Amino acid sequence: MSERHFRRLRDAYAVEGAEGLVDHRRGRASGRRAGEEEIAFVIGEFRSRYFDFTASHFHEALRGKTMANGAPFLRSYSWTKSVLQLRGLTTKAKRRGAHRRKRERRALPGMMLFQDGSTHAWLHGQPDLDLIVTMDDATSRILSIFLVEQEGVASSFRGLAETIRAHGLFSSFYTDRGSHYFYTPKAGEKVDKARLTQVGRALAQLRIEHLPSYTPQGRGRMERVWQTLQGRLPPLLRQAGISDVASANRWLAEVYMPQHNARFAVAPAEDGTAFIPFAGALDDILCLEEERVVSQDNTVRYHNRVLQIPASRHRNHFVKVNVRVREYGDGSLAIFHGPRKIAAYDASGGLKEEAAKTKFAA
Repeated sequence: MSERHFRRLRDAYAVEGAEGLVDHRRGRASGRRAGEEEIAFVIGEFRSRYFDFTASHFHEALRGKTMANGAPFLRSYSWTKSVLQLRGLTTKAKRRGAHRRKRERRALPGMMLFQDGSTHAWLHGQPDLDLIVTMDDATSRILSIFLVEQEGVASSFRGLAETIRAHGLFSSFYTDRGSHYFYTPKAGEKVDKARLTQVGRALAQLRIEHLPSYTPQGRGRMERVWQTLQGRLPPLLRQAGISDVASANRWLAEVYMPQHNARFAVAPAEDGTAFIPFAGALDDILCLEEERVVSQDNTVRYHNRVLQIPASRHRNHFVKVNVRVREYGDGSLAIFHGPRKIAAYDASGGLKEEAAKTKFAA
């Protein structure tokens, strides 16, 4: 306390004794105290419309809204949170753990991207789904976001394709050690970067460095994004009346992602970008690819389908030749001999008309 206030207390004690030390404002209502109508407004709004919002998200939605007396709601986040906590409508956050030094962000957008999935009840009244997010480390901008029934190779390729088509190639890709990202010889040990998964093979073709995460703290920014999304998305989707995956994915891309980036993205440390334009057949890279040997009857066996290679004017047959089978996102197939596509098929293995033509791919 200040010296002046100490002297004031000393003099009051000399005159009145211990009673002189008591604050005379005790028991009197503060002039800044909120009225019962304002508190009732906050509680009523939370219980009726925003019951599944976090305290922070609720305060954002409520601020500036007109109350019953015609005045705008302008109370602080701390005041709003305390009103909810005192009435048991929200709970206090857990105590923070030991301090950890934050990893510095990359200096430019496109230097490193995160990708991860989170299983959660994203749609009200629906089974749990996986939300797949691809995010830039330098700015925390979400570059791709969508719901799928199950995270895997297809969802990873979709996130990569949406990001590369919209922004270009990037330098490095930071993910967890899920089996669709890395092969791990023994649980808990380091990944085997010599044995590539389908995602690893595609990243190698694109010359993108693939970095494995060994601790949740290593991808802390991604973990914090999940806290934000799990707190905000389900109530927003409920309020929008969205209950199916297709509608949700359109809303996520067209409405939520721009709003999220405007609210949470930060400016990069330096001007410029590390993204570079991509020119090439991206679908022929972001696909499943397996090697096969052509059988004596000039066919290829691929996952319970027999793919007949058509006659070619350049070669009588491909018996005992090593070829590559590519399966695309829509289920269609193609067989490549070196850089040349020698046949194309629909999802059932039926030969397409274009198969007779000679085509080349990068």
